[in-house]
Amino acid sequence: MPETAQVLPDPRRWKALAFIAIAQLMVVLDATIVNIALPSAQVDLGISDANRQWVITAYALAFGGLLLFGGRISDLWGRKRAFTAGLIGFAAASAIGGAAANEAMLLGARALQGAFGALLAPAALSLLAVMFTDAKERAKAFGIYGAIAGGGSAVGLILGGFLTEYLDWRWTFYVNIPFAALAVAGAFLVIREPAVGHNSSGLDIPGVILATLGLVSLVYGFTRAESDGWGAGVTIGLFVAAVVFLAAFVAVESRVRAPLLPLRVLTDRNRAGVYLSLGLAVIGMFGLFLFLTYYLQVVKGYSPVLTGFAFMPMVAGMITGSTQIGARLMNRVPPRLLMAPGFLVAAIGMLILTQMQPDSSYAGLVLPAQILLGLGMGTAFMPAMSLATSGVQPRDAGVASAMVNTSQQVGGAIGTALLNTIAAGAATTWVAAHAAQARTLGEVAFANQAAVHGYSAAIWWAVGILVVSAAIVLTLVTTGGQGGAPAAASDEDGEADAPAIPVLAH
Repeated sequence: MPETAQVLPDPRRWKALAFIAIAQLMVVLDATIVNIALPSAQVDLGISDANRQWVITAYALAFGGLLLFGGRISDLWGRKRAFTAGLIGFAAASAIGGAAANEAMLLGARALQGAFGALLAPAALSLLAVMFTDAKERAKAFGIYGAIAGGGSAVGLILGGFLTEYLDWRWTFYVNIPFAALAVAGAFLVIREPAVGHNSSGLDIPGVILATLGLVSLVYGFTRAESDGWGAGVTIGLFVAAVVFLAAFVAVESRVRAPLLPLRVLTDRNRAGVYLSLGLAVIGMFGLFLFLTYYLQVVKGYSPVLTGFAFMPMVAGMITGSTQIGARLMNRVPPRLLMAPGFLVAAIGMLILTQMQPDSSYAGLVLPAQILLGLGMGTAFMPAMSLATSGVQPRDAGVASAMVNTSQQVGGAIGTALLNTIAAGAATTWVAAHAAQARTLGEVAFANQAAVHGYSAAIWWAVGILVVSAAIVLTLVTTGGQGGAPAAASDEDGEADAPAIPVLAH
């Protein structure tokens, strides 16, 4: 008999939020903590320039490709259990990465981190979604979560700088072990999962295979485009394979009784708008992290620690935007009036960075751009995280949460590959057109000028992508402000389910 009574909130939920936040911070910052350590690891392990991006992409590929699987596992297996298993596995993979003796071992560890992260991340977000059902408490909880999700990547750059400069690049992996140990202790002692909405149906194995193959083919296609070119047979083949696999996935999901991704999660226009706009916005953000890291370290000559501190204004902006703007206004204004302006403010910050030159002033150019980027993305991320899991039946909380992370991780992998390809192509074109200036400028200055020209060209694309994200929000996200009580819903068979996570009022 399906449960219809409202489950009382656990009084320890705020303590539980702290441990969930620690786990989420570990997963998010790990996507970028290696960025600053990458030059040192590349030299130490003899990784070629062509393969260095795989240290980042291997993590994002495994993470993005397996997130739907991980989300459904948390719905079937239990969110707390999936959360704990993900933490332990992530810590073990980090230990392997820290001890890597060669390129293959490092890349394998990064892929394992991504796989366990794909189990951990949706379990963390779905725990949050089912534990906080009061509108005001939900706004505060998701404000904290949004700040971590938005600012964690930048925190990773700062922490990576400290660890690389004062210890060793290997500590960018080892540092995850105490994070995970603390979160596991909290999971056992504090976290109590509400006894609602577990999915007792079987696992959709064909869906798992098709979704994973489709997402991996898509991201790998962008990666091969950088090395082989957009017209290469392998590149085109991968994109075609991605379309075929994902189309087959949708067809399977519409027919099986226990789908990996119930299409009811996607057919809501508001959630669809959130997933699409977040994925596009993250394309620009991840590309920017890579470019700005290399600009500050290679072109400007900043140390790893100084580079980390150089990202502090963005972190502060994200925290402010999420907790002071997004969380305070989420219950008062429609989400689109936070998300769309947030993406546009971030686009203005990107627009400033298109003017960068090798001798540009940090205070005059990079600082104001980062503040605007942080404020904009923090303000947009916070309501997006809440909206993406609102109105979802508890039995689907894990997979709905996984879709949030999938859009971000696939967007991040595509952003790293796509914008890197654009930057490399623009730099090559500039070198060919300005070859006569090589002697005048000197070899280093000439190379720096070419690199910066490439970064600027790619950032122009990021500006456009953020504007498109804002347009998608204004078009698809039509819900009003958060409010109302949880309501029971029915599935396709007409059977009542457990109370839904609070629905956004229209």
